[in-house]
Amino acid sequence: MSITIENILLIGSLLLFISILVGKTSYRFGVPTLVLFLSVGMLAGSEGFGKIEFENSQVAQFVGIIALNFILFSGGLDTRWSTIKPILGQGIMLSTFGVLITCVTTGVIVYIFTDFGLYEGLLLGAIVSSTDAAAVFSILRSKNLALKSNLRPTLELESGSNDPMAYFLTVAMLGMVQEPSGSLWNIVPMFFQQIALGVLLGFVFGYISRITINKIRLDFEGLYPVLVIALVFITFSATDFLGGNGFLAVYLCGLYLGNRNLIHKKTIVSMFDGLAWLMQIAMFLTLGLLVTPSKMIPVMGIGILVSLFLIFIARPVGVFISLAFFKMKLRRRLYISWVGLRGAVPIVFATYPLLAGIEKADLIFNIVFFVSLISVLMQGTTLSIVAHWLGVSRQQNETERLSVQELMDEHMKSIMKEIEIKSGNPFAEHAIVDIGFPKGTIIAMIMRKDKFFTPDGSTILKVGDILVVLAENKTSLNTVSDLFQDKH
Repeated sequence: MSITIENILLIGSLLLFISILVGKTSYRFGVPTLVLFLSVGMLAGSEGFGKIEFENSQVAQFVGIIALNFILFSGGLDTRWSTIKPILGQGIMLSTFGVLITCVTTGVIVYIFTDFGLYEGLLLGAIVSSTDAAAVFSILRSKNLALKSNLRPTLELESGSNDPMAYFLTVAMLGMVQEPSGSLWNIVPMFFQQIALGVLLGFVFGYISRITINKIRLDFEGLYPVLVIALVFITFSATDFLGGNGFLAVYLCGLYLGNRNLIHKKTIVSMFDGLAWLMQIAMFLTLGLLVTPSKMIPVMGIGILVSLFLIFIARPVGVFISLAFFKMKLRRRLYISWVGLRGAVPIVFATYPLLAGIEKADLIFNIVFFVSLISVLMQGTTLSIVAHWLGVSRQQNETERLSVQELMDEHMKSIMKEIEIKSGNPFAEHAIVDIGFPKGTIIAMIMRKDKFFTPDGSTILKVGDILVVLAENKTSLNTVSDLFQDKH
């Protein structure tokens, strides 16, 4: 079947519907959802029941890049700074040196045991060197796996921030394959430029985005997520145009915004959570359609070799060396080594050699797909088992107690006070979002001219308003009182 303008919506919506239904039941059988999404794409492809002919690597790459922007931004948006601050150093080391070590060790083994050239081996190593954000976020959150000692934020921070390093290495090694006479050292300045500009512009665009979201005053709440989508792609494309790493900038922009006061923040976060899932499904379906299953058979040998080496040697070596200077128990290091999930991101990166037209591009793509599939099937289905075996998972009753406590902390406010906005108050004629309310306090209602209403972040405070403030404790309430004191 050929994809035409007339049937693309029908085919796409049916595949999306089937993927959601399949994903709903997948964890009953311990199978990660992304494997099911890929399988639906493959079954709908040229060698499956759907007979859809799809061989456009450029479209697949475009879909993958769009999807990665949503997934990385959503991951950053959901990440609390207070959670990752204690493990920031570990996450950075894993997402940089860990990726580099994995790339080099895998590349050298491929070079030694196959007919790949050194740069071709390093290119394959670079493509599979990072853990996949979509896979890690999807599996950890779907399984609701409770882990000890900040393991979960460490894994999510690493997976959300190491794609930029893998992307840089992929592009750099692809350049070396195309121009073998070039010096490997020439990529070092490019690396520092990409990372430095990615970090700088990520926070700059995050700051600009916050100001834009809070000041633009749109008439419809539903337009705010649309505005954020535009800002996400401006961040990515502008950073890439200026020579920085766009993926890193998007993740950091999301991280910045997720830890700041925003108008309609709940709507934005919920919308992007749904969009991230939609993008995961779209990306996996597209890549599944692109794959030809019969081409997997000739690469099974080298695929198994690379997969096992990556899982049992390259990933652990990268983790242990990266975390050598941190105090950490052996079982924790072992579990981080095991959660080296490869998913759709390496497959997206594998489309770069295809579009560049290098000699072994098809072979690399098929090997990478095989490696990703084995990684998710072997590691993704055993995360809970290995966590229990290594003693890094929390007991179920402990998790339940924690959930109840979190619920109480979120909803049970113990202190209430009315605060009047008098003439001369510094926050009169200011939006609530600009005030910088202390954590753990909210304005539940405002009485204006004898009428109560529920405010949001864009509400402008007026002289004569009476604020009904709820706080978790007396200290927070005193902070609010001091904040609203008249300053004549």
